[in-house]
Amino acid sequence: MSDKPFYITTPIYYPNGEPHLGSVYTTVICDVLARFHRLNGQPTYFLTGTDEHGTKMAKAAAVEGAEPQVLADKYSQIFRDVWTELGITNDDFIRTTEPRHKAAVTRIVQTMLDSGDIYLGGYEGWYDEGQEQFVTETEAKTAEYKSTISGKPLVRYSEPTYFFRLAKYVPKIIEYIEANPRFIVPESRRNEVLSKLRAGVDDLSISRATLKWGIPMPHDPAHVIYVWIDALTNYITALGYASGDTGSGDAAGTALYKKFWPGTHVIGKDILWFHAVYWPAMLMSLGLPLPTTVAAHGWWVQGGKKAGKSTGGITTLPEIRAFSSTYTLDAIRYYLLRAAPFGSDLEWSPDELTKAFNELKNVLGNGLNRTLKMIGSYRGGLLPVGKLTDPIDHALAEKITALSTDVRSAYDRLDLQAAVMLPIDLARAVNGYIDATEPFKLKKDPDKSDRLDTVLALSAQAMARAFIALLPILPTKAAEALAQLNVNLDGKTFDDLMSHDLPAGHLVGEGKPLFPNVEKPKA
Repeated sequence: MSDKPFYITTPIYYPNGEPHLGSVYTTVICDVLARFHRLNGQPTYFLTGTDEHGTKMAKAAAVEGAEPQVLADKYSQIFRDVWTELGITNDDFIRTTEPRHKAAVTRIVQTMLDSGDIYLGGYEGWYDEGQEQFVTETEAKTAEYKSTISGKPLVRYSEPTYFFRLAKYVPKIIEYIEANPRFIVPESRRNEVLSKLRAGVDDLSISRATLKWGIPMPHDPAHVIYVWIDALTNYITALGYASGDTGSGDAAGTALYKKFWPGTHVIGKDILWFHAVYWPAMLMSLGLPLPTTVAAHGWWVQGGKKAGKSTGGITTLPEIRAFSSTYTLDAIRYYLLRAAPFGSDLEWSPDELTKAFNELKNVLGNGLNRTLKMIGSYRGGLLPVGKLTDPIDHALAEKITALSTDVRSAYDRLDLQAAVMLPIDLARAVNGYIDATEPFKLKKDPDKSDRLDTVLALSAQAMARAFIALLPILPTKAAEALAQLNVNLDGKTFDDLMSHDLPAGHLVGEGKPLFPNVEKPKA
C-alpha cells in the first residue's frame, strides 16, 4: 500500500470521428493502471479528453458542412459516452475548447512570451497535416514528400509564425533522459528519441496566421496558438494550473495540480516525440517538473501498417461492441493487454480473441468452479484447515505467496502483459494441482480426509489471490468470482486482500460459470 498520489493520462483524442480500437486500447491501459493504483490505496486521478483545435478539425468540419465547434461538440460527447459504456473510470474529461483550458493556455503562452521563449519569425517548409507536424526537407525527401504515418502527401507551407525556443532546451532534455532511464519506456523508444535529439532540433512553430480555429495569441490575435502547445498543456490545465483562481493567491496552480503533478502519460508511439521533447521543453520553460513517465505503446497494425482513422482497416466501434457483447467487456480488456508486450505492435485477430476468451473460461472460470463445487460437495461449503505436507503443496503455496510482489513489480515497470498473465498462470497451476492430487479419489478414502482438506483449502486460497490480482483488468468478472468466494472487498486495499488467507470455516458460495459457452461472432 502507498499513499503517494498517482496521476495517469491518455492523450487527448481528435473528435473528428468515433473512438476505434486504437483509442480504446490506450484508454483501457490507463483505466487498468488507475484501477490498480486505487486498489493499492493511492490517491489517483485519471484524465482523458479531446483535442479540438487545429487544421484537421477545421478540415473535417468543412467536409461535414458544419462549424468546427459543432463537430467538436458532437464527437466529444460520443467519446465521453463511449468511455462510460466501456466502464472507463476517468476522473475528468478535458476539452481544449473549454473556457478553463483556453484561459490557462493564454496565461501559459504569455509567460513564455514574457521570458523571451516565444518570438516572431517565418516558416517555409513541409507539413504533415495528419500528424500536425512540420517536416524537414531531408525527412520530406526521404519519405518521397509523403507522411511516414498515413502515406498522404505533405503540404507546403509559407507564413509568418511565432516560434518556441525548443533548441534552447535540447541539451537539458538529453541530460534529463540520460539521467532518468524510466522517463521514456520502453527502452527502445528512449533510444530513438535520444538519437534524434543528438542529430539536432530546430525551434518549434507554435502559431498559425492562416488558421482561425484555435486560441488567439494573447498579444497578437491575428495568430492562433498551434495544436501542440495547446494540446500538451491539457495535462496541467485540467488540474487547474494557471487557472487564475487558486483560492490561495499562489499563481502556480490549484491544490489539485500540487497534489497530482507530475504524472504518467500513456500514448501511441507516433506521438512520442511531442511528449518526450516538446512537452518537457515547455515545462522547463515554465519552471515546472517533468512527467514521471512517458509510456509509448505500439500500434494496432494490419498488414504491417498502422491502422487508424486516417489509414483505415481498424476494428470500429460497432465491431468492438459486437465482440464485447459476445465475449464480455472484461474479455476484451484481457485480450487487449494480453496480446503483446507493452510497446510492441499488435494485430487484431478474432481467432486470438477467441483463444483469450477460452483461456479465461477454461483456466480461470474452470479453476474457480471446480474448487467451489468440491468445497460445497465435500465440506458443506466451509473452507477446511489445510496442512502443507507434499512438495506439490509447497510449490503451489510459493506461487500464491509470490503473486502479490510479482504483480506489483509488473505494474511498476509497466509490464502489463505480465500483470495479466501472472494470475492466469496461478489459476493454471491450481488446475494442474487438482488434476495431480485427484481430490475426487481422496474423498472416497476416510484416511485421506486431511489430505483432501489441504487440497481444497490451498486451491481456494490460490483462486482468491488470482482474482484479487485481476480486479483492475477484469473488474466485473473478478468481483463476481470473489463474491462467489465470499470475499468482502469493501474498503480493502491490494495489500489487505493479498496478505490475508481465507480463514478456516469460511463459508464460500455456490460455483457459477463466469464465462459461459458462446458462439463466435463473425469478424
